[in-house]
Amino acid sequence: MTTTLIVIAVLVLFVLIVAVKSVLVIPQATAAVIERLGRYRTTAAPGLNILVPFFDRVRARIDLREQVVSFPPQPVITQDNLTVSIDTVVYFQVTDPRAAVYEISNYIVGVEQLATTTLRNLVGGMSLEETLTSRDQINNQLRGVLDEATGRWGIRVARVELKAIDPPPSIQDSMEKQMRADREKRAMILTAEGQRESAIKSAEGQKQAAILSAEGAKQAAILAAEAERQSRILRAQGERAARYLQAQGQAKAIEKVFAAIKAGKPTPEVLAYQYLQTLPQMAQGDANKVWLVPSDYGKALEGFARMLGAPGEDGVFRYEPPADEPARTTPEDDDASVADWFDTAPDPTVAEAVRAAEAVARKEVPGPLDRPSLGEAAPDTTAALGAGTSAAEDEPPRSLHE
Repeated sequence: MTTTLIVIAVLVLFVLIVAVKSVLVIPQATAAVIERLGRYRTTAAPGLNILVPFFDRVRARIDLREQVVSFPPQPVITQDNLTVSIDTVVYFQVTDPRAAVYEISNYIVGVEQLATTTLRNLVGGMSLEETLTSRDQINNQLRGVLDEATGRWGIRVARVELKAIDPPPSIQDSMEKQMRADREKRAMILTAEGQRESAIKSAEGQKQAAILSAEGAKQAAILAAEAERQSRILRAQGERAARYLQAQGQAKAIEKVFAAIKAGKPTPEVLAYQYLQTLPQMAQGDANKVWLVPSDYGKALEGFARMLGAPGEDGVFRYEPPADEPARTTPEDDDASVADWFDTAPDPTVAEAVRAAEAVARKEVPGPLDRPSLGEAAPDTTAALGAGTSAAEDEPPRSLHE
């Protein structure tokens, strides 16, 4: 009885072992390489798979998902004989589990070594500066070489990234110094450019100020010249009228004196007396040293009286005015051509020029920002002045009443 129970138990255990060996469950995104008696039979897909117990076995389970492997820094020598350390990250996926198991013993180590050798080959043909600035180019070339080489291993390389490129400490220090020098250079260039712009703006402001000062001096000179011209004209006209009035006064005084003399019917004795009164005044000059009084001066006066006068009842010759002597004219009876000399009314042309000059002086001078252009400013500032002075310069001098 006991022997029968033991046999039954052994048979049940054998059946359980056979059942377990016959059933294989594969998870999703995983593949299993099945061998029968040491030889490849099939690749088990995800799910339930039936095996032949004691004949079939699982050689390897392969992860079909995309894998990320970061390789340690690798020393690489550049074209300019500088050693840099490069960290590489490879993204790959197993597409053929059978090839990944039978074509290479360890595909991860193979990808690592292949990536290192290819990276050294690519970077060896570049300088340090090209290596630092050509990451995309290195990534693309490295991915192409790895994808082509790992194709027969049943592996597809999706991406290759250079995680870090570390040059030697001395080179890093030199690069930092170079970068600092470049920054200082740019700062100096910007400072010089700012000083240049400031100098240009200052020169432009000085230029505008000089132009405005010159325009102001020009306007002042024109106004001063016009004022001097008008002043001289008015002064000349006033002097002319004054001389004419003085000449008229002298003529009137002489006329009155001669009229009084004629009315008094002077005799030679009166003329001699007047002559004697005039002699001291004639001798008052500093250059007069000696005076000779002619002895026959009385006879000359007597002859003059006989020629112009007529003998009276006492036998003395006296001046008799002719009956047809015309009456003397007054200044009011003079020619009408000199009548406007005494007009004191202001000249409208001068008044218009003064008003134009005052308008130009009160006009606000535009600044360099709102001024359209330099060529347009000069005519605007002198337009009013030219309007007031052109008429006065082109026309001949006129009298005061015009």
